[in-house]
Amino acid sequence: MSVLLALTVLAAAAVSERPIHAPGPEARLAGTLLDAGEGSPVVLIVPGSGPTDRDGNNPLGVTAASYRLLAKGLARKGISSVRIDKRGMFGSKAAIADANKATIADYATDVHNWIKSVRSETAAGCIWIAGHSEGALVALTAAQRPDDICGVITVAGPGRKLGAVMRNQLKSNPANAPILDAALSALDTLEEGKTVDATTLPAPLQPMFNAAVQPFLIDILARDPANLAASLRVPLLVIQGDNDIQVGVDDAKLLAAAQPAARLAIVRGANHLLKVPAGTDRLANLASYGDPSLPIAPEVVEEIAKFVKH
Repeated sequence: MSVLLALTVLAAAAVSERPIHAPGPEARLAGTLLDAGEGSPVVLIVPGSGPTDRDGNNPLGVTAASYRLLAKGLARKGISSVRIDKRGMFGSKAAIADANKATIADYATDVHNWIKSVRSETAAGCIWIAGHSEGALVALTAAQRPDDICGVITVAGPGRKLGAVMRNQLKSNPANAPILDAALSALDTLEEGKTVDATTLPAPLQPMFNAAVQPFLIDILARDPANLAASLRVPLLVIQGDNDIQVGVDDAKLLAAAQPAARLAIVRGANHLLKVPAGTDRLANLASYGDPSLPIAPEVVEEIAKFVKH
């Protein structure tokens, strides 16, 4: 028993957490390295949309800490990880004056800067990229240039172009009828790579098509996740919970079908934040967004560990 205890202590002691940085456009980017020990594989965790921090939390009511919990789970499997703050936000706030001006292409550039810094810090030969939600699109975009990327892991990532998703959402709500034509017309214009005068739109649409976010929208609307997956030259793992009320299993199937060599893992009961809520209703699902004590689904860690350590 004492020998086993000693081995456990030694294993725990090998894991350490420290700050890590990468070059940014105006100032450095900030993140956290959870080091599982010399020679361990390294996963870079790319955050989802909006003001989501390196731990997977945001000031809009999400405190589930999913990325931090994922990092700890991977460390227990002997896998290091780096979780990051996006340019213009949190620890990376000084990297760009206006976070609204960042595009998917910008975030993909940052991924490559992170790869260089992480390889220098850890001596890893290549880095695994795990993107969550919108971060999955960033990961797929970055991996079109596969330099020093071991493989890509998409977690709750979209499988369709954003324009198709937005059109479906707008049309599915009868309350949008008075503004539907204007919204669809604005989407058409942005998809052509042109800007829209948001002040001419109905008031409910003006925040969605605000001038400040139009460069981002033009960039993301042009990207097709399935096409990006199809052109990958590195291994791909697609993870999707079947209790996700933001991204569906069909999206995951589209991604996996686009890349014949991809591995698809559907995690039973897991929601968008990788957790299995206490109940099956929408309220229980949303309640888990604010519960950092609820663990992430162990299958998520298991699937990533199997993929990385193949």
